Amino acid sequence: MAVLRFRALVLTVCLVCFYAPTPSSSASSGDFLHCLSASIPSKLIFTQSSPSITSVLAAYIRNPRFSTPGTVRPLCIVRPTNASHAQATVLCGRRHGVRVRVRSGGHDYEGLSYRSVQPETFALVDLANLRSVRVDRARATAWVDSGATVGELYYAVTKASGDQLAFLAGLCPTIGVGGHFCGGGFGLLLRKYGIAVDHIIDAVLVDAQGWLLDKKAMGRELFWAIRGSGGESFGIVLSWRVRLVPVPPKVASFIVPVSVNDGAVDVLTKWQEVGAALPDDLFIRVIVTNGWASFQSLYLGTCDALLPVMRGRFPELGMNRSHCREMSWAESVLYVYVGSGQPIPVTDLLNRTTSMDTSYKVASDYVRRAIPRDVWAEIFGWLAKLDPGIMIVDPYGGAISAVPEAATPFPHRGGVLYNIYYQNSWAAGNDGEPNVRWIRDLYAFMAPYVSKNPREAYFNYRDLDLGRNVVVGNVSSYNPDDYFRNEQSIPPLVPVSFISNRVPASVVGHKVYGVKEKI
Repeated sequence: MAVLRFRALVLTVCLVCFYAPTPSSSASSGDFLHCLSASIPSKLIFTQSSPSITSVLAAYIRNPRFSTPGTVRPLCIVRPTNASHAQATVLCGRRHGVRVRVRSGGHDYEGLSYRSVQPETFALVDLANLRSVRVDRARATAWVDSGATVGELYYAVTKASGDQLAFLAGLCPTIGVGGHFCGGGFGLLLRKYGIAVDHIIDAVLVDAQGWLLDKKAMGRELFWAIRGSGGESFGIVLSWRVRLVPVPPKVASFIVPVSVNDGAVDVLTKWQEVGAALPDDLFIRVIVTNGWASFQSLYLGTCDALLPVMRGRFPELGMNRSHCREMSWAESVLYVYVGSGQPIPVTDLLNRTTSMDTSYKVASDYVRRAIPRDVWAEIFGWLAKLDPGIMIVDPYGGAISAVPEAATPFPHRGGVLYNIYYQNSWAAGNDGEPNVRWIRDLYAFMAPYVSKNPREAYFNYRDLDLGRNVVVGNVSSYNPDDYFRNEQSIPPLVPVSFISNRVPASVVGHKVYGVKEKI
C-alpha cells in the first residue's frame, strides 16, 4: 500500500488523540435512533424511512459514481444546527455501537464522508446547516463553520473588508470548508502566504467522547493533528477561527493558452524552472489538456507592475498587456476558476451547486525535480488518448515552502516544485472503466518523474488506489479502537487496551482533553 507522506507525522500523536471504545458488533439501530430522537429535534433527523432522505443525501454528493443503488448508505442523516446535536449523535453512537461519518458538503473525491466501501452501519452528520461566517475586520480574523463553502468564506471576507482582506484556501468556490481545512487547503495565495492550515488559530471540535473542545481544551497535539491530516480521524470539527491576510484592492490576472503546435511543450518545460522561483506575489498555474497548456495567474499588484516581471523572468510565455485584467481578489478567484477570460460577478461565489452530469476519478503527485522535455511530449500524447483527461500543475515555493515540514501534518514544503492533479471524467451513468484505467496507467507512467520514498499525494485529492483500511469482523487492518473510522482514516498507534493497562482511561482523557470524566 502506498504511504502518504504525512502518516509518519500523524502517528506520533495518535497515542494521545484517541479514546474510543469499539462499537458493538451487534449494533442496535433501533436503540440508536430512539436515543437520537430523545436528544435532537425530529426535523433534523432523516431515517431510511423518511421520504426526504434520498434528496438530503444527494444534495451534497458531487460525484455521480457514488449515487447508485449499490452505494452503501447511512442508517440515518443528522443535520445539526448547533454543537449539542453533534455531541448527542456521537454519544448515542458510542452507546449503541453506531459509527459516525461527517460531511461538510464539498468535493470528497471518493465519497468517504457519506458512504462506506463495504457494508457497515453508520450515521452521517451533515454539516449543511452550520455554515456561518463571522468576520472581525479590526482583528483581521474570522470564525467560519465547517458547513460553509470557501466561496461563502471569500464573499463574507471581501464584503466585510472592502476588498482589502482575503483568506488563502482552494480555488473552487464549492469546496467545503471542513474537509478542505482538515487536509491542508492550498490555492492561489500559497506562494505569498502559505496554505489554510498555516492560518488557523483556533477550532471547535466534538471528540470521540462527545466533549466540545476548543484549542486550549483539546491540547497542542490534537490541534496540530486536525490541521492537515484529515480531521475526520479525530472528531467533528464544527468551526474554525482563521487569520485573514491583506491584499491590494485591485490585483492582476491573466490567462494565456498555448497550443502544442505553438510550443506548449517548450513553454511548460521552462515554466518548471521559473514557477517556484518567481516573486512570491506572483502565482502561475497550468492546466494541461489534449493539445493545449493554459497558463493562469494571480499577481498581487497591477498589470503595469506585472509586465516587466514577465518579460524579464518568463518571456517564453509571450504574455502581453492584452492578456492582463485588473479586478478585486475575490473576482480573480472566479476569473481563474471559470477560465473563460471574462469577469464573473462576485456573487457567484455563493453558488453551492455543481453539475451532476459527469462522474470522475482523480489522483495526485508531487514533483521535486523538473520533468524532462521529452517526457512532457509523451504526457501530451497521454492526454490525447482519452478526452477529457486533464492535468493541473500548481507551483510551490515562497511561503508554503518556508514552513518547516513538521509544523503541521501537511508536509509538502521545502523542495517541492509543484503539485500535479490528474482527472478523467465521463458521462454520468456510463461505464467509466476505460477512464479509470487511463488515470491508473498515466499514474504508473509518471512514477519515475515524481517524488519517491514515499511517493507523495495530497490528502484532499482523495484516491483509494493508494490503499485503504480493511475491516473484517469490525476490526480494521490496524485495530478496532478508532471510532471516527473510514477507509483512509488515521488509526490509533496503540490499542486502548494497551493504554488502560498502564494509565486509567479517565486519566488519559483528562491529560489530553482537559475533561473531568469519561463517558
